[in-house]
Amino acid sequence: MGQAAEWHHRERWGLILAGGDGLRLRPLTRLIAGDERPKQFCSVLARESLLEQTRRRAALAIPPARTLVVLTQTHERYYAPLVTGMPPHCAIVQPENRGTAAAILYGVLRIAATEPLGAVAVLPSDHYVSDDSVFMGHVAAAFSAVRRRPELVALLGITPESAETEYGWIEPAGPIPGSALFRVARFWEKPVRVLAQVLLDRGCLWNSFVMVARIPALLAMIRSAAPDLERAFAAVQPMLGTVAEHGAVRALYRKLTPLSFSDDVLATRPANLAVLPVEGVRWSDWGQPKRVMETLGRLGIEPAWAGRAAAQLA
Repeated sequence: MGQAAEWHHRERWGLILAGGDGLRLRPLTRLIAGDERPKQFCSVLARESLLEQTRRRAALAIPPARTLVVLTQTHERYYAPLVTGMPPHCAIVQPENRGTAAAILYGVLRIAATEPLGAVAVLPSDHYVSDDSVFMGHVAAAFSAVRRRPELVALLGITPESAETEYGWIEPAGPIPGSALFRVARFWEKPVRVLAQVLLDRGCLWNSFVMVARIPALLAMIRSAAPDLERAFAAVQPMLGTVAEHGAVRALYRKLTPLSFSDDVLATRPANLAVLPVEGVRWSDWGQPKRVMETLGRLGIEPAWAGRAAAQLA
């Protein structure tokens, strides 16, 4: 690896979102695990939990020591065994779940305290990916793209297989010169069937919610779309990484209004937003039991719990 390429690799960071409550998938995860654990701590396809699979996938392009995981304190009994072998700085524990916007901003600010000009890939922990290497190859391509165009935030858009009505869609605009990226014309959130077919025919993409950006570009996007959230975190930013962080963040979260990064930030269509089409990968957002069962059907896999799940979820 040349010096420039090595530096490019060293400036990469990962931020895995694992702080959600997983309520929509709870009927299935309760059957699988026998308890109330959120889906990211559940082993669906193999012995590994979805979070462990996401960390292993991320490691194909991002050093594990620079891959942080955003968690929520109320889930400690489920995540404690999973973080035992992680460097302490890699676990970011929120006192409460206040939505994906707060989780992302908290994580990005923690990274910025160490490497303010670095680049980060934001990765949800509840996705099925058929080929980890191909998928993370696209993430690596996005890292390269934002290195050349540091003002951009690159979303990964999945080439769709069907007129899906339960996903968000991205409508690409014109190509961005000197990159594989496209501008974003608009978002379509959970379209009705007729519109979903139109979007499929028009060449639109499923929104994976995986994004790659330089730290300053991502912070600028949040500052523009959610200024109150940014100001709230600015008050505790000097305490991040100190003994005062825990108390300051706990007090902050008690006052926060929950915000969705997708609805309250991305949907405002920031000018610096771009999309990178992802091809050669089958992908699914496991937000609902039927998506998990559909994936198992395509793979021809029938875990021990599948029969019970099919009967109870029918």
